[in-house]
Amino acid sequence: MKKRVIIDTDPGTDDAIAILLALNSPELVVEAITVVPGNVVVEQGLTNALRILGLANRPDIPVAGGARRPLGGRLITAGAGIHGPEGLGNSQLAAPRCAPDPRFAPDLIVELIRANPHEITLVGLGPLTNLALALSRDPTIGELVKEVILMGGSIAGGNVTAAAEFNIYVDPEAARAVFRAGWPLTMVGLEIGWSALFRSEHLERLQRTRGPQNDFAADILAFLLERSRRQGSPGTPIYDATAMAAVIDPALIRTEHLHVDVELRGELTRGQTVVNRRNAVARAVRHGDQLIFEGTKTLRPNIHVAVHIDAERFRALLIDRLSGS
Repeated sequence: MKKRVIIDTDPGTDDAIAILLALNSPELVVEAITVVPGNVVVEQGLTNALRILGLANRPDIPVAGGARRPLGGRLITAGAGIHGPEGLGNSQLAAPRCAPDPRFAPDLIVELIRANPHEITLVGLGPLTNLALALSRDPTIGELVKEVILMGGSIAGGNVTAAAEFNIYVDPEAARAVFRAGWPLTMVGLEIGWSALFRSEHLERLQRTRGPQNDFAADILAFLLERSRRQGSPGTPIYDATAMAAVIDPALIRTEHLHVDVELRGELTRGQTVVNRRNAVARAVRHGDQLIFEGTKTLRPNIHVAVHIDAERFRALLIDRLSGS
């Protein structure tokens, strides 16, 4: 059966690649795209999403805007040097041919999940503000959603601070709510993108075929490769596309079921995904005015954490689905 997905996204460059991958994969039916601020502000994200759907000739898919800022603080966005002046590298897409859906993105998420119990896969490609707001509006969706697969977090080390990955760092309060919701959740973090770098030889394979979507994707990937080259890397991670590939073919990744939480208060670690590889902590027992560690306290695993991806199969899937489209 085809998977019915809602893509919650902050359309920058790798989001665009992930969206095109989804639209060109017969395994998926994209029910809606909801937009959250992150790589760009939500208004620019809406424009970018509508432009991408116009390129793919899919004006039938509703695109709804969500929160304008994080739950717990000031909005943080990526600069033009990371995703380009409008979030899509140096590419120029035609203006949107249709208007965004008037519904508030969290409400649309709730509506679709309630109307299709146990059939909707939520794919989070940006900060988790919209997903947290949907949960706050109707906590029962945690029992009605089929699964949640998100690009975010890391096992060790971040990309905006030493500890935190961008999507989680932008709205850690929302991330904590999503991680603690109890729904089936898979986290595809930074390590997966790092282990499946897209290099110049892969771009050359993509450029052998032509087509509007193919050429747009090649331009985006060339932009990302040039940015990575300036940073001294032999290739570029395509973080969001790795998460989407895991939706399409779960066998591409290997996961471990672990206890994960999100740090909110640390001066140096705010936004860190704290992954407990043992699913246990030491148990502190009070003796008078002293605490003594005695044995361990077991923690219930709550997240399927991606720990490996078949990099060659991922790149082959991406090139195959984008080629000539």
